[in-house]
Amino acid sequence: MLNKIILASKSEVRKDILDKNDIECVVEPSNVDEDPVKKSLLKEKASSEIISKNLAELKANKVSMKNTDEIVLGADSVIDLEGELISKPESRKEAMEILRKLNGKSHYLISSVCISKNGSMIWNYTDKAKLTMKNFTEDELKNYLSKISDETLYAYNVYQIEGEGRKLFRTIEGDEDTIMGLPVKKIKQYLGSL
Repeated sequence: MLNKIILASKSEVRKDILDKNDIECVVEPSNVDEDPVKKSLLKEKASSEIISKNLAELKANKVSMKNTDEIVLGADSVIDLEGELISKPESRKEAMEILRKLNGKSHYLISSVCISKNGSMIWNYTDKAKLTMKNFTEDELKNYLSKISDETLYAYNVYQIEGEGRKLFRTIEGDEDTIMGLPVKKIKQYLGSL
């Protein structure tokens, strides 16, 4: 099995998942500006799955072009609430608005991964998990947000499932690694075939 790759992400959680699964990686963030890509795809009425997959591919391909013959892993996660794409908050006010939208409802967390070599995708996979949030009062949501650091908030959307965020949910259906942004079982299967 190939066990050394480049991770085109600055996500510490994704790196930790790879480390725990004995997949050695070098981190080289893609620094892709996601907003124009999302806007363009939303104009074309692309699904959340397509948006997530395209962003993962874009990140992997960008880093792969600079690292010929290396295996590069790109990843992206989005929240889909009844067909609406929810992006990471850029302020605490925005984070509160997202929590209000998700409050008491079910949404999907979609994670896509893409493996590229020589600037082209050679494999990709998209998985989704369904999360149902409990009903909270406005004060409870404010209290939850007050416990979350800025770094966590802007890096992991409004909840970090391996931390405080777990308490927000009534039910979680799906793969834990997918929710954390990296469906690693499928990645291992693919890398094992190389």
